[in-house]
Amino acid sequence: MSLIRYQTSNPSTWPSLDRWSTLRNELDDLFESPFFWSTPMRQSQLFNGWTPAIDLYQTNDDVVALVELPGMRKEDIELSLQDGMLTISGERKSQTQDGDKAQRSERFVGKFRRSISLPTQVDASKVTATYRDGILTVTLPKAEEAKPKQIQVNVA
Repeated sequence: MSLIRYQTSNPSTWPSLDRWSTLRNELDDLFESPFFWSTPMRQSQLFNGWTPAIDLYQTNDDVVALVELPGMRKEDIELSLQDGMLTISGERKSQTQDGDKAQRSERFVGKFRRSISLPTQVDASKVTATYRDGILTVTLPKAEEAKPKQIQVNVA
């Protein structure tokens, strides 16, 4: 499958839309510009820190959270579970030396905090977490009352 960029209609057929089309093209060019995304404004105004990506899914017995935390040490990651809310926080530190001047810096550094409301009750005493290859896997076993029950149907 190939992606084809949307092409605006011929402005001559819609003369009043010509100005909007020009404005849209100029904004597209601005946001696609490498200079726009490499400025300090990107880090300070558009993004306050960074937010790791999280996938949350359920099995019959567990709720599982997969969190992307590349370049972090397990000692810099904190997990907490309170009132049905899983909170993942930590800090990714810069790997450059104090005297080094970056020619290009696209990786986010700094503190983060991510809270996710869990879809069901979990047994907090059985929660496990593993960190491997930049992926944190948090396994939250469902509470017994939240697990699906098999009900046998009797023939009368």
